[in-house]
Amino acid sequence: MAHWFHRNPLKATAPVPFNLYGVASSTAASKICGELRITRARLLELLTDTTCNAETMKTASDSYFSLLQGFIVALDGGTQDNKLRFIQNFKWTDTLQGNVASAQQDAVFELLSMAFNVALWYTKFASRLAGKEDITEDEAKEVHRSMKVAAGIFKHLKESHIPKLLTPVEKGRDLEARVIDAYIVQCQAEGQEVTIARAIELKHNPGLIAALANETANFYENVDHTLSSLDPVYIAKWRKYIHLKICFYRAYAYCYHGQTLLTSDKCGEAIRSLQEAEKFYNKAEALCKEYGETKGPGTTAKPSGHLFFRKLGTLVKNTLAKCERENGFIYFQKVPKEAPQLELKANYGLVEPVPFELPALNPQWTPETLAGFDLTKRPKEDEKNPQAKPKKEEEVKPMKEPDIKSQKDSGCQIS
Repeated sequence: MAHWFHRNPLKATAPVPFNLYGVASSTAASKICGELRITRARLLELLTDTTCNAETMKTASDSYFSLLQGFIVALDGGTQDNKLRFIQNFKWTDTLQGNVASAQQDAVFELLSMAFNVALWYTKFASRLAGKEDITEDEAKEVHRSMKVAAGIFKHLKESHIPKLLTPVEKGRDLEARVIDAYIVQCQAEGQEVTIARAIELKHNPGLIAALANETANFYENVDHTLSSLDPVYIAKWRKYIHLKICFYRAYAYCYHGQTLLTSDKCGEAIRSLQEAEKFYNKAEALCKEYGETKGPGTTAKPSGHLFFRKLGTLVKNTLAKCERENGFIYFQKVPKEAPQLELKANYGLVEPVPFELPALNPQWTPETLAGFDLTKRPKEDEKNPQAKPKKEEEVKPMKEPDIKSQKDSGCQIS
């Protein structure tokens, strides 16, 4: 089911040749610089390659990060900064703020930015798999795992590397706490969508499905709360997507909760629960249209065109009609004015981030190799003219991401 997920654009970056002429004064040092240039370019290339799979991406990202860490970690195991950490300048755009780049002369900034892009790739890979015409069970598991891997990368960056930046992160940028928190929780929510689809397909207990759907809607509400304090110019479209997913999964929760109530002979309460499901489903339909008309960065999801979306509308309508018939013939119960409180907690199927670890330092990095970088030969910066006008920030060309064309909807329930 193509275009089920909203995806923000990849971060773009200026080329980094790692041409440390004079500084890299040994053959080993020059060799590492060349390999950094090649592995970085290769990784950037794979980020937009539709044939790339998770195994290839991990191999490529590990290759680059194992080399880059030689600019960051202390080879003697100490706590002092590596002497090479601040030798190279890196420029990156943000997923929400167009093509104006932020620049930092800090290898930690490069590690964060590239790893952030790798996490985004896993979300886009999951979306691409979910958009296939005939998704297999193994592919559904891969979608599920990819979302957990992405969440794990974002979480690791937030906890282990963002605090190391010397330059504070600007508000609304990708590495700011609110933005990265939104990405983490959205990945968890989208992973749970796969769990729900699987539970429905296998006809699991309606109470479990209702609880999972309720937890997923809660996750999306957490994302919305996190995004609500950011500049609406940049996140209006993203938030509309979040709003429609809240309503969609709240409708699912009330629908399946109504089924549970009916089996417990609480037909009046079941009717009221189904009425609430109908209300949320109709609201989700309206939000789909609003979302499509809202301008902002990212690919546009089209959930209302999917069988997975439409099936819920039919299910709500048919289940409500059944409850009303049963009440008219058997139960004769009063329908409450207030909708039932969804105090539902799922004990199974909740998505947790997969713990992420950076690869080990590339074995080419030895004390002798590090000694081959002579910082005394580094060109000194020209004296700055205090009256000179600051340079205008240059634009970095956006990543050329492939168009994901809609495929025929097979009716597969894996979202």
